[in-house]
Amino acid sequence: MSSAFWRNLCRVLSRQAASSRLHLGGQQHFVQTPWFAPVMTLKTSAPLSAEPKKKKKVDPKRELVVRERLKKKLKKLEKVPPELIPIEDFIISNKCLDDTRERAAPRLSFEESERRALLLKEWSQYKQKQHLAEVEAVELALEAQREALEELKLESEELYQAALMPDPLLFPFTREGPAHTPPIPNYDAPDGKYSDITKVYTQ
Repeated sequence: MSSAFWRNLCRVLSRQAASSRLHLGGQQHFVQTPWFAPVMTLKTSAPLSAEPKKKKKVDPKRELVVRERLKKKLKKLEKVPPELIPIEDFIISNKCLDDTRERAAPRLSFEESERRALLLKEWSQYKQKQHLAEVEAVELALEAQREALEELKLESEELYQAALMPDPLLFPFTREGPAHTPPIPNYDAPDGKYSDITKVYTQ
């Protein structure tokens, strides 16, 4: 900046400092106004200059060697099969594999085995008759519905179209929750007391 700028700045600051002096009892008191800062608060710091960091020269041969080493390590890792974490739910305990714990099937007499075989046949026949009766009832209901819709179409087209519309109230659904106490707003339910016995496997 030019020297004329600094001269003008010093004149303005000296005027502000003179306007802030008060004569009380023959003594001069300096009062700092909240709008202007005094000249003594102007401070300058020395300029700091820093050099940019020099980039290290990278040897291309060294980079190639490092890359080749990484490729060799990756190939070795690919050859090794991954270790699977055992799932304890599918591991049968040795206590369950003990032959002494096997229970033999009870020996039934000839009369008892025949009675059970006849009972199973009767049950199969009963379930077959029940299934056929349900199928016949559904077929009769569908046939009656078809005939009723045809007769309704001959009487009124509007009623026929209305009958074809689905009824949302055909299967009403009502639900009631617990009403003993009102719900607490912003309530964080506790997880409860438990002991964590989960085993952690590391590869």
